[in-house]
Amino acid sequence: MLHKETIRKKNKYGDWPFFTILIVISSFYIVLLLALLISDTVFISPTDFWETLKSPEIQYSIKLSLFSCTITTILSLIVAVPISYLMSHFQFRGKAFLDGILDIPIVLPPLVIGISLLILFNQTPLLKTIDRDIFPITYEIPSVIVAQFMVACAFAVRTLRGCFEQINPRQEQVALTLGCSRSQAFWKIVIPQANHGLISAATIAWARSLGEFGPILIFSGLTRMKTEVLSSSVFLELSVGNLKGAISISLLMIFTAMVVLIVMRLYGTKRTNR
Repeated sequence: MLHKETIRKKNKYGDWPFFTILIVISSFYIVLLLALLISDTVFISPTDFWETLKSPEIQYSIKLSLFSCTITTILSLIVAVPISYLMSHFQFRGKAFLDGILDIPIVLPPLVIGISLLILFNQTPLLKTIDRDIFPITYEIPSVIVAQFMVACAFAVRTLRGCFEQINPRQEQVALTLGCSRSQAFWKIVIPQANHGLISAATIAWARSLGEFGPILIFSGLTRMKTEVLSSSVFLELSVGNLKGAISISLLMIFTAMVVLIVMRLYGTKRTNR
């Protein structure tokens, strides 16, 4: 009895150092993030912020960013769903190699992806012909979407794959034995259970697209009122010495990303709890 009481006391007071260390380390990073946001907010006045947003170039940048990020997210989900399903549910030769290929956009420097896209569309005969004579892509709006897609899709694949791997395959197998085709089992069993993963993947893809800069810089250029998105606007404002304008756009990007993340995650949580 005395031994059990001693153990209780040790457990009661022995956990405090452990949790203190965890809290201190966690707080350091959180405080640093909050300090970054506060310093940006204090640096500019509301007048500076609204004056920046009134600029025709920035308004165009906002519209193009919203459009390109949305299209990129849709394309990313269309591609990520089949890839994630195949990678999570089936074993085949070359799977490890393919797994490594899918991670390339995540580990490569963004500028390398932009250079590779530029070479691909300028050196491949078929793509070169399409780009120049049929449907201009390089240094046009489509190039912005392609550049964002190359990176955002990789993050969507990683998110969805983890979701599909958590789904019990037994229900799908039962549906197959009851007469469902593979396609019917996929749409009626797998997809409804992957709602939360789809929302998370869409959120990550959209937010990642909003912050993409390197591939856009190389593949799309930084042309005002043409291929300028919010991340490009930050660089362009800095290049002319307009620090307040750059910070204003940065705050707008932060606010937009936070709203999207919060809304999508709350929606995903509600759908999951139903």
